[in-house]
Amino acid sequence: MTLKTSMRSMKKTLVLIAVATGLTLSAAPALASGGGGHPLRNGGFSFDGPFGTFNQGQLQRGYKVYREVCASCHSMNLMHFRTLAEPGGPFYDHEQDSPAENRYVRALAKEVQIADIDTETGEPVMRDGTPADRFPNPYPNATAAAAANGGAAPPDLSVMAKARHGGANYIYSLLTGYKTPPAGLQMRPGQNYNEYMAGDLTPFVADGAHVPPGGFIAMPNPLRNGQVTYDDGTAPTVENYAKDVAAYIAWASDPKQVARKRAGVGALIFLLLFAGVTYLSYRRIWKGVAH
Repeated sequence: MTLKTSMRSMKKTLVLIAVATGLTLSAAPALASGGGGHPLRNGGFSFDGPFGTFNQGQLQRGYKVYREVCASCHSMNLMHFRTLAEPGGPFYDHEQDSPAENRYVRALAKEVQIADIDTETGEPVMRDGTPADRFPNPYPNATAAAAANGGAAPPDLSVMAKARHGGANYIYSLLTGYKTPPAGLQMRPGQNYNEYMAGDLTPFVADGAHVPPGGFIAMPNPLRNGQVTYDDGTAPTVENYAKDVAAYIAWASDPKQVARKRAGVGALIFLLLFAGVTYLSYRRIWKGVAH
């Protein structure tokens, strides 16, 4: 009786799982018709996958886009200039003595002014940046940031690729997803339509009308063709800007990513060799012994 009861219980559980799965699949089209962004674009980034690595030229271009476009609104409070010269970074030089001595990073840091305190007088002063400094924040505080941007403070980009599902592909898609609002879409001042922005636009279209994919975003389109001049001759297009700055933000979100991947591959190779030696030892020790 116990066995039969267990079998009935198992069958009921399987039926419930099947019904739940069916309901989920049948609800998917309804959710899609009710809004939501397009599936993210695939940027084909070189650092994808367990063996991927960052392209240093792309990181340098991405940093330039961030510095000349994004940094006017978005902070990167967790980044120091010296991090740019660490192994795998955009300005790493194998001949450098240390990241803090990297000539490129020293020059980049010197371009910005850092708020500090005079050690002799105690008065606030502005000084040239050094590799040890954090990236400067474009606003003195969150309240000022919100006031300058219609009430919504721009998010910090230090770990943005980790904070959003899709990582670099999300950033790349969002920056290339600004489109002309579809006809009939009701928008308020300060709203911008982006077909990759998560959201449900059903309340903003007439009853029975087609609900477009995407959502509203407070940030206006920050990129335009020819906005940033690349030093290596890469075409100055929105497509390239978006892909390069997405790669840079992905690296900044996890500067040790490549080193961690290499360590992981080394650990897997060790485990495979250890498993092989263990198996051969087992065969040798127990050879001819019934067990």
